[in-house]
Amino acid sequence: MSPEMSSDLRERWATFAKCVCQGARLMVGLPDYETYVEHMQRMHPDEPIMTYPEFFRERQDARYGAGARNGFRCC
Repeated sequence: MSPEMSSDLRERWATFAKCVCQGARLMVGLPDYETYVEHMQRMHPDEPIMTYPEFFRERQDARYGAGARNGFRCC
């Protein structure tokens, strides 16, 4: 195997692994912070980017209806 082929194969494997991990996280409801940051930098460069804890909390609140929307409550 040539060095170019090996490098290309490693890059493809890394891309594939990243997609599988991202898909698995989305299936169990974990948001993708990297995608959020890339989107904010590309589409909203003048707006502040949330930290990971802020982002995670905001996504959890949106999913489970926390706040003024009277969403899901277990008790």
